[in-house]
Amino acid sequence: MDADAYAVVVFREEGRWQVGVLPEVLTEDLDGLIAAVRQQPGENGSFALVDVADEFFVVVRVQQGRVRLLLSDVTASVAWDLAAQVLDHLELDVPGEDDLEDVWPVGDLGVFADLGLDEMELGAILSDVDAYADEMLSALARRLGFSDVYERVVDALVD
Repeated sequence: MDADAYAVVVFREEGRWQVGVLPEVLTEDLDGLIAAVRQQPGENGSFALVDVADEFFVVVRVQQGRVRLLLSDVTASVAWDLAAQVLDHLELDVPGEDDLEDVWPVGDLGVFADLGLDEMELGAILSDVDAYADEMLSALARRLGFSDVYERVVDALVD
């Protein structure tokens, strides 16, 4: 297990954002993540944000029973099991050696469109090649309006 990985679940309840810590074992288990997200209440569904070693992140959102996934960097699937599981779930192939030069996201770029973050804006966050995964997740939390509670939870996890 990677000590540098963490997963949080995020949902809105009575109009307020809630962020909770998920068990570290779920940072390597996509099916477990999906099951954990399904168990959360949440208006408009809930979602998990998983940061693996600040190398890449995964979003798992369950909305009205539908599973929506986003992987920040397809090349992570070569070295990291969780990323490979996301590709498998999306029915995509792990990139070959010739495709490892470019970093690009895969999955549902419209995963947060109903919350006011459209595909282009999410794409802009993901295209910042100088940003680490934790910085992208912080930008995402800021843009969606739950950065205060998210940063408190994450700071407690990584300290």
